[in-house]
Amino acid sequence: MTEAKRESSTYTPISHRGVWRSSEVTKKDFEIELDQAQLDAFASIVHSCKDIPVESITPADVDFGPVSGLLDAAHHEVRDGHGLVILREFSVERFSKDELERLHWIIGLYLGTPMSQSVMGDRLGHVVGIGGKDPKERAYRNSTELAMHTDACDIVGMLCLQKAISGGVSGYVSAFAIYNEVLKRRPDLLPILFRGFHYHRFGEEAPGESPVTEERVPVFSMHEDCLSINYLRAYIDLASQEMNQPLTDDEIEALDLLDEIAHDDEFAVQFVTEPGEAVYFNNFTTLHNRTAFEDAREQSRKRHLLRLWLVAHNPRPKGDTLDMYEGRGITKQEGRDTYLDRDLDYREFNGSERRGGS
Repeated sequence: MTEAKRESSTYTPISHRGVWRSSEVTKKDFEIELDQAQLDAFASIVHSCKDIPVESITPADVDFGPVSGLLDAAHHEVRDGHGLVILREFSVERFSKDELERLHWIIGLYLGTPMSQSVMGDRLGHVVGIGGKDPKERAYRNSTELAMHTDACDIVGMLCLQKAISGGVSGYVSAFAIYNEVLKRRPDLLPILFRGFHYHRFGEEAPGESPVTEERVPVFSMHEDCLSINYLRAYIDLASQEMNQPLTDDEIEALDLLDEIAHDDEFAVQFVTEPGEAVYFNNFTTLHNRTAFEDAREQSRKRHLLRLWLVAHNPRPKGDTLDMYEGRGITKQEGRDTYLDRDLDYREFNGSERRGGS
């Protein structure tokens, strides 16, 4: 028996509420529609913090009491349920942009601690297409298609202010469902995914830090009986290029199979996040993507979402190797922005237009 076959025999299927496919669930299964009393409570909370700069608001500044039950339910669903929840009815007619920024930040404070998302030090990120289709711009600031991936945090929060005039469809897929399907089709490839890969840091390494992760970061990992996923194909491919160490045929086969399953319409739930909807999901149990989009010419009609990267207050157990940024976010570097001013081969990965994410 080969080593891979011997290892693969130790893997077993996962049965969990977080195992779902698009053939079994729809967007509505993740939605929580707020009632008038809850909306009034959020409006009151936001008003009470109106004189504090958004990123300076702390949990001590907020009385969560009136909405704690709702947020407890959302937190439970993100941590131990589907891994994804959608809070609806934060009307862009009722709340101003500034109020929605505060509201999103405050909900994030209940779920975790906001992290820096780039070298700019932005903890409240603005997902806007300022870079067009330029692949050297961080993906949350361009308009290209993003493949299924995870980010560098415990929980991701996205609140929509304005959707695109076309495209920009979000997709979500259960990591548990992907794992079960790989186990069913090709259990011999699971040891490769559990061993993991080196990741490119896309120019956002701290001073003195390697541009590629020193350790392999596992795609799948199991810690205290909890399965986690960490995956960003483009950064794996870029790390291989940077290190001049081509991936093996088996490694490519494993990654291609994961991509095939993750992008299969039977597995991925796809929908447009509407203005006033806030999506929060577990970054270690749920992958996400976005189709390319076209923006309106008028600034006020351009696609605009608010993003949070959160370190969970009560995270699911996970191995130390998944803390790619050690829970501190991406180190702020004065004078830097999210554009990678470096020559790299932005080839079409595996014959597709998918460029990764983050």
